[in-house]
Formats: sequence, structure tokens, C-alpha cells
Amino acid sequence: MASRLNPYISFDGDARQAMEFYQHVLGGDLTLNTYGDFGTDDRGQAEKIMHGTLETDRGFTLMGADHPPGSEHRPGNNIAVSLSGDSADAGRLRGYWEKLSDGGTVSVPLERQMWGDEFGMCVDRFGIAWMVNIGQSQD
Repeated sequence: MASRLNPYISFDGDARQAMEFYQHVLGGDLTLNTYGDFGTDDRGQAEKIMHGTLETDRGFTLMGADHPPGSEHRPGNNIAVSLSGDSADAGRLRGYWEKLSDGGTVSVPLERQMWGDEFGMCVDRFGIAWMVNIGQSQD
């Protein structure tokens, strides 16, 4: 996978409905993963969306999820910029992460997550939220 840059929207419990609506509007393939898919025991959280991706035939990519447990949903401030790629681009993505997080606030350090990828979240020095995900090669 080549590196890409796209919006990532946080929803307040209605990510499934929103992402299905965007698929209806834009077309394309929608993939939704719930918190339950990754083993949560919390019945109230299990069916909520941990990560969703809509990829269209026109080359549009939109990602979204229900905000994680313990975090505050802030309408109007619920969009981040996602930088993602695979291990072939890992060095470049780690470099972007270092520069974006320098002088900013890191909320999730760039490290291996339960889904197997390296992932981090930060707000840069200008107040822009960023997510960096380094996927593992499928070799």
C-alpha cells in the first residue's frame, strides 16, 4: 500500500449509520470493524465501530469510528488527518510522526497496537489532530 493522507472522523455512537450513509452518497467499498471484533468485553461498546474505511472507485478514502471509551466527543472538533502506509514506508512515516508530534501533544505514542500495526495520535503545535498508522506487510 502506498502512503496516503485522508480525513478521519470521530462519531458519538453513530459511526455505522454515518459511514453507511457516506457509502450511499459516494459509493465504494465499506469495511467496518467493531470493538467486539477486537475482543472487548463491554456489552455497550462491543457493537460500536472501532475503525471504518470507505474507499470509492473515484479514489476517495474516508475513515471514521465511534470515539473510544473514556474519551470526550467534541462536535466541530472531531476530524483528524490520517497518515497511513505499510512497513515499506515505515521510516518515512516515523519521520513524519516525529516532526508532527515535536512541540505538540501526544495522546497515543507511536507503538504496536492490539491489531498488529504501529499507531500513534497527536495534536501538532498548531492544534491539528493527526493519526499515523504503519501497517504490517502481508508477505
